[in-house]
Amino acid sequence: MKKLLLLVIATLSLSPLVKAQPGKTQITKWQYGRNGAVSITWDDGSINQFKVALPILNRLQLPATFFIITGQIPGSQYHGKFIGRPVKDIIKETATIPTNKDNFFERASAAGYLGLIGPLDYHYKAGSLVDTGKTEAAYKAIDECYAKVRNGEFKPGVQHNDEYKDAHGTTWAQIKAYAAQGHEFASHMVTHPRLAALDETNLMYEAEKSRLDVLNHLGLAYTFSAEGPFGTENERAVAYLAKVYPALRNRMPEPWLKEISRGNKDTPGNTNKEYVQYQRGATTKTPLPMMKAWVDTTMTRKDTWLVLTHHGVDGIGWEALPHQELDEYFTYIKDHQDKLWVATFGDVTKYMRERQSAKVQSSLKGSKITVTISHPLSKVFYNIPLTLKTHVPAGWKNVSEVQGSKKQSLKVIADSNGSYVIYQAYPNVSPVNLSAI
Repeated sequence: MKKLLLLVIATLSLSPLVKAQPGKTQITKWQYGRNGAVSITWDDGSINQFKVALPILNRLQLPATFFIITGQIPGSQYHGKFIGRPVKDIIKETATIPTNKDNFFERASAAGYLGLIGPLDYHYKAGSLVDTGKTEAAYKAIDECYAKVRNGEFKPGVQHNDEYKDAHGTTWAQIKAYAAQGHEFASHMVTHPRLAALDETNLMYEAEKSRLDVLNHLGLAYTFSAEGPFGTENERAVAYLAKVYPALRNRMPEPWLKEISRGNKDTPGNTNKEYVQYQRGATTKTPLPMMKAWVDTTMTRKDTWLVLTHHGVDGIGWEALPHQELDEYFTYIKDHQDKLWVATFGDVTKYMRERQSAKVQSSLKGSKITVTISHPLSKVFYNIPLTLKTHVPAGWKNVSEVQGSKKQSLKVIADSNGSYVIYQAYPNVSPVNLSAI
């Protein structure tokens, strides 16, 4: 027993002397080697997001993602419409055939385009019921809607949802200028419908035509992300959206990612996944200390991506938060930026996917370390740099890093595993060369 104890002590005493091999390179879990990531996202594009919240974000130099309703923006080519049979034929049919699985989606899709004020509310009610798995109740809601239509209980007119109306006041030229400031703009569909209640043709119209307006006014880079309205997690709707957009805030079913939606009261907890997407949405009833606690959790766990969802600001938009609270909250995030990578929803998605699929090779020959990094993802979207950590020989104090035309000096950092440098490198281009200065 005494010999065994001495062996354990000797092993423990020698363990700090085992240093990482010079040239050994790994991709840090988050950009810049930070502990966690935060994405500040906004839904609907209500006017005070840009007049009030965006200046706060710009002052603090924090990027954000704005999911915008494209159909109401002046200059958009595509607006709300129903694609299908004449609505008079649909209304007539409802008098003799009850709503069922075979006709529900057509009827729910047409409800907002009958030229009446009121049926759109039933579209939203039915979609909400489908989202919660209450399909029979959704059928009854649509039957009630069309019974009122046939009985003349609705007044003629054009009806828009509140989110659509609150989003008025911003132009594509302004949005383009905001995007140039470092913010991501992404689709929140053409009209903000309940996607779970739409048939395939009308659902794809909402997704594809919104993307086309974003493409035409902002460019291909802004067609990467999207958010289906109301945070729908309906599998059918999400599957259709995934055919149009590479990244959805609604769902991201990656094998290496634990998802916690904003409606889920779960916490990151224990997981065998590489990453945790932790969505939280502050409402007017959410205490600021709780909002800050979400940030604290992200800083301490090292595997968590906090995705914050916001809507209204200063009385305009759903669950509008006062700008004073937003200012304090975003300042709290900024004050901890040494531990947090604050980036757009799209950039964090790209980084994780690039890292998970990347291959890194490194070699030390003489006084030079060569590192190559590659991944098989499409270069059209997956083009952001990854953060590399490369161990260097003990005698190196400062390092020259060269990749193509990019050249910079790096300061060597030391820990119990040896000396290393941290730097940014682009995959699928020229190798990185590191040498002592």
